[in-house]
Amino acid sequence: MGNCNACVKPDSKESKPTQKPKKNNRDRKLNPFTGDLVRSPVPTRALNKDVIPTSHRTQISDKYILGRELGRGEFGITFLCTDRETHEALACKSISKRKLRTAIDVEDVRREVAIMSTLPEHPNLVKLKATYEDNENVHIVMELCEGGELFDRIVARGHYTERAAAAVARTIGEVVMLCHSNGVMHRDLKPENFLFANKKENSALKAIDFGLSVFFKPGDKFTEIVGSPYYMAPEVLKRDYGPEVDVWSAGVIIYILLCGVPPFWAETEQGVALAILRGVLDFKRDPWPQISESAKSLVRQMLDPDPTKRLTAQQVLAHPWVQNAKKAPNVPLGDIVRSRLKQFSMMNRFKKKVLRVIAEHLSIQEVEVIKDMFSLMDDDNDGKITYLELKAGLQKVGSQLGEPEIKMLMEVADVDGNGFLDYGEFVAVIIHLQKIENDELFKLAFMFFDKDGSTYIELDELREALTDESGEPDVSVLNDIMREVDTDKDGRINYDEFVAMMKAGTDWRKASRQYSRERFKSLSVNLMKDGSLHLHDTLTGQTVPV
Repeated sequence: MGNCNACVKPDSKESKPTQKPKKNNRDRKLNPFTGDLVRSPVPTRALNKDVIPTSHRTQISDKYILGRELGRGEFGITFLCTDRETHEALACKSISKRKLRTAIDVEDVRREVAIMSTLPEHPNLVKLKATYEDNENVHIVMELCEGGELFDRIVARGHYTERAAAAVARTIGEVVMLCHSNGVMHRDLKPENFLFANKKENSALKAIDFGLSVFFKPGDKFTEIVGSPYYMAPEVLKRDYGPEVDVWSAGVIIYILLCGVPPFWAETEQGVALAILRGVLDFKRDPWPQISESAKSLVRQMLDPDPTKRLTAQQVLAHPWVQNAKKAPNVPLGDIVRSRLKQFSMMNRFKKKVLRVIAEHLSIQEVEVIKDMFSLMDDDNDGKITYLELKAGLQKVGSQLGEPEIKMLMEVADVDGNGFLDYGEFVAVIIHLQKIENDELFKLAFMFFDKDGSTYIELDELREALTDESGEPDVSVLNDIMREVDTDKDGRINYDEFVAMMKAGTDWRKASRQYSRERFKSLSVNLMKDGSLHLHDTLTGQTVPV
């Protein structure tokens, strides 16, 4: 009944990365629709257990006034929140319990609060104030950051230099070291997860969003593919990684800060994966010839494909370029970098809006249908589906998948490798089949932005999509985005171009964590069919083992 600072610590059962939920006794008949938070999904009608056992049980309205909406995600809405006594302005993320559909979703929320409670106060970490829970929602009250995202601030400045980039690199390095020294791996470091506390020039930069973070101990290895494509380390794709992935992601951010584009980019997810695995860095294009050797040295060592040779967070902070940040060149990096950053930031904003539309169409009704399918396929009603049951069940519902595809699907979805699917794993399979292969949600999102129903997103519709409280985007930025997405150069975005844009380097967790996890597990398995990761390199025409 206390506050959130009494949450689970790293030694708890929930924090062990390799520990799987124990299977119930075989004699016990399992009901996949119960509210067992350890191994089952969390149906909306059954979520009567506490999500955060240590939350306040008083009403949040007794302590805080919830104001205007600040943002919206898959599970809930973030509101401006004011302390009734002190009048301090804060942020409150209100997570709808009805949208916590699987045990994984519940565990993500629990772990996020536990991690924010465990990490010490630091000027570069968003501060957790309290958690509340009622019958409908979990409320996470935290420090308000209203200074904008990292890239937006940089773009707004007329004078952007290597020295400024070095100062940001130091902050990011300190965040990574603080997390790692407290047994926390962030797993989703990217520019959008760094916000300025306020709009003052000297505002602190703060790391936010620990939704994918996990506790770890030295030597722990993780296999779950999470994160955002541009920032994924190669060992994440190989499903064998540790905290070194955070240093890689930080290195990608620093690379972008210095030149305005990601180091590993392609037009498809598999292309991005291949670029990451090849690990070739481009230091020839502008502005790299003008950037100091010290900065390039740091980036190279942070983006070493071998995690055992990669710098640690402590070594990043000890690097001369970071140590002497105030002595780094103060010459502007040029308009090309600011222009690229602006385009990159605006493109991400457009994708976020698309993902919000997609998230809103992942309805609870769809999950109810999936429950019925689980019952249909689970012939012996033991709460799990074998390969044979899956094969027969897919035939019952009219699937045209062949045996090799079904076997691969089983391998992808059987996260704990026990040879059958529990309900949570089954949900992932069906979402994978319905959403990824058919791309129905892409169609819905495209129609949302195609206001006049012309089957194209035209420049005015793109402008409308990217207009927010800060005003309309620059025409030059709109033209840059249009040029990048409009591959047939007819001055508008057709459906195929829209899908290609969304599949290149998009953070699918913004649409659905389950969707994201299955999307990238599927990508990895496609690259590992023969037991080791092999990709076809279209540049050389050869197969690349990694």
